Amino acid sequence: MSKPSLPDGLRFAFGTLTVLPVTVTRWDRDTARAGMLCAPAAGLVVGLTSSVLGLLLLLLGAGPLLAAVATAAVPAALTRGLHLDGLADTADGLGSGKPAEDALRIMKQSDIGPFGVITLVFVLLAQVTALTEAYGESWAHGAFAATVSATTARLALTLAARTGVPPARPEGLGAAVAGTVPVRDALLVAGLVVCAAGGVSTLAVPYAAVLRTVLAVVLACAAAEVLLRHCTRRFGGVTGDVFGALAETAATAALVVLSLG
Repeated sequence: MSKPSLPDGLRFAFGTLTVLPVTVTRWDRDTARAGMLCAPAAGLVVGLTSSVLGLLLLLLGAGPLLAAVATAAVPAALTRGLHLDGLADTADGLGSGKPAEDALRIMKQSDIGPFGVITLVFVLLAQVTALTEAYGESWAHGAFAATVSATTARLALTLAARTGVPPARPEGLGAAVAGTVPVRDALLVAGLVVCAAGGVSTLAVPYAAVLRTVLAVVLACAAAEVLLRHCTRRFGGVTGDVFGALAETAATAALVVLSLG
């Protein structure tokens, strides 16, 4: 089979990470690698869409809080809530304190336990509060924060799919993408995202904006990395739920940093 092209990778990324009407034409390890390398591009589209809705509401006279709620809702809608569901399931699995096999069984259950509910509440509150602060600083800063956070969330998935990170189960999305991305390629994509975000931020407030933006992306990926290593130790690897938790963790961390003055 021929090597996957850039369109193959983009279709895989958008088809697995969003609900946009994209048909995944290839499903193999090579295409998964290309798709995970393109994951930040899917995040960019999600972030731009969410920021457009937030700006539209502000233009119509809404306050920063309502714009923030709408902005936070768009990524959830464009993923059918899968990342939030993964966050809740991962929290339940980690919070159970049970061995890996039992924790993974808890994560597969359709209901959400107390750890998952508590985690969702605080994460969504943090996202909405941070976006409110960002929109309060300026409309442009709020839109920029929404776009950077969504892109960084998917960058965390690229980094988590690197070689050396095993799947916790032999089936599912986690197994399909785990270990597919060479470390060098993952770091290259991370560098490109950091440079692109920092470069765009210079259009707002030079130097201070660049530093805050770079820190937001780096610290968000670092937070996701801490969670990734903890999940790998507890579960023996990654699952689709863990990928969702990593995305929400990175998005929230990026928003918090970008909301700081």
